[in-house]
Amino acid sequence: MSGPESVADAVPGAGEVTATVIVNAPAARVFAAFTAWERQGEWIPFTTVRVVRGDGGPGTVLEATTAMGHADQRDEMRVERVDPPYEVRVLHCGRLLRGPGVLRCTPMGGERTQVVWHEWFRLPLGLAGRIAWPLLWPGSKVSLTQALKRFARLVEAGVLP
Repeated sequence: MSGPESVADAVPGAGEVTATVIVNAPAARVFAAFTAWERQGEWIPFTTVRVVRGDGGPGTVLEATTAMGHADQRDEMRVERVDPPYEVRVLHCGRLLRGPGVLRCTPMGGERTQVVWHEWFRLPLGLAGRIAWPLLWPGSKVSLTQALKRFARLVEAGVLP
């Protein structure tokens, strides 16, 4: 972990983003696809995910690197809780992105699963970060939603997990 972790890191921040998708697949398969950590780059654009330490369960440390051109952003996170096939919780604890995130899979009738991905980032840069967030939020919401839609298509096609 690059930054000091504290109890404050786990407190939801003001940078809240939620995306939802319905996947035409059973919850166990959807959950397995989401927790195939190193395959997340197949559905999150410009992103590579690697397991730094652990077996994918609680305590696992992940590093997601999003690269666009010459700029890249590293997101370090620790898996806090895994409750298959319903929920996984992570704690973003990198330099820039900090705060909790959760993915919930809710089984529905007909082998369908509702996926809700929710992040509460602690905004960097103090007041400047809080002022910039309303401008950045729409792009964050759209990109998270598009990533989940791509995820759903790959699961439904049998590409994931």
